[in-house]
Amino acid sequence: MRELKIFSGQANRPLAKDICNFLHLSLGRITLGKFPDGENYCKIEEDVRGRDVFLIQPTCPPVNDNLMELLIMIDSCKRASAARITAVIPYFGYARQDRKDEGRVPITAKLVANVITRAGADRVLTMDLHAAQIQGFFDVPVDHLYAAPVLNDHFRSLNLNPEELVVVSPDEGSIKRAIGHAKRLGGKLAIVDKRRASATETKQENIIGGPVKGRVALMFDDMITTAGSITGAANLVHKYGAREIHVAATHAVFCGPAVERLQKAPLTSVVITDSIPVAAQQRFPGLQVLTVAPLLAEAIKRIHHDQSISEMFGGEK
Repeated sequence: MRELKIFSGQANRPLAKDICNFLHLSLGRITLGKFPDGENYCKIEEDVRGRDVFLIQPTCPPVNDNLMELLIMIDSCKRASAARITAVIPYFGYARQDRKDEGRVPITAKLVANVITRAGADRVLTMDLHAAQIQGFFDVPVDHLYAAPVLNDHFRSLNLNPEELVVVSPDEGSIKRAIGHAKRLGGKLAIVDKRRASATETKQENIIGGPVKGRVALMFDDMITTAGSITGAANLVHKYGAREIHVAATHAVFCGPAVERLQKAPLTSVVITDSIPVAAQQRFPGLQVLTVAPLLAEAIKRIHHDQSISEMFGGEK
């Protein structure tokens, strides 16, 4: 078998180290930095010729720096004659513009997919894409993981009574995700009627389904960015009489007033994963960070040995 090598960019080295610990491997030696003019610098400090290389780098903020660093790492490995290069992107940035919804706008998700492919990536491993169809934007194989089993296991550990649960979709786009969680955790399904007031503001006016009153509400989303939508939905669910409100998301992007909004919202807990590192100043009481390192480690091992990824989930996603 080709020897397995794992390298990490600077975006989320703690996650990369945890992945290596699960695989009983040492994290590959790499030097990353910047030239005086701000250009990124990279040097792979060990032999990768003929190796099966995995590069771990979420393209989280600062998005452009992290994306460019990933591209340079891919190019370094390609020119060093790695046998196969897999870009492990736990969080895929530039995913919001995945279609032309008006004239004279780009499809940045496709553009970034093209750039990663042209840089030399042979396949991509990612998690909870903002839109599942982005998998088709790549001209190389994409393995798309789901953090749902990790989140579901957390809520099962709380021993919540399914008869008292209601899984709430914060908007129409998250209905499929909410149905999946409700199927595995039990409880009723409710949908928040979200309407966009402007490019940056949304309004939550009604709840469809339910009931919500007196129940424990669980809300799932793929990411929390400014937290406007999720806290707006939480306020509405609280207004409708929910006893507890738990919010869960895979990617904690946490931009602008996100942390302040989450602290002020009537939330019992906010559950996220470590796909994106959470800075100390962004942590607050009630925030719980679950690790996806075992999930990514198992996927890397299966890809290396040419085994099935879908069997990892057994239908739970």
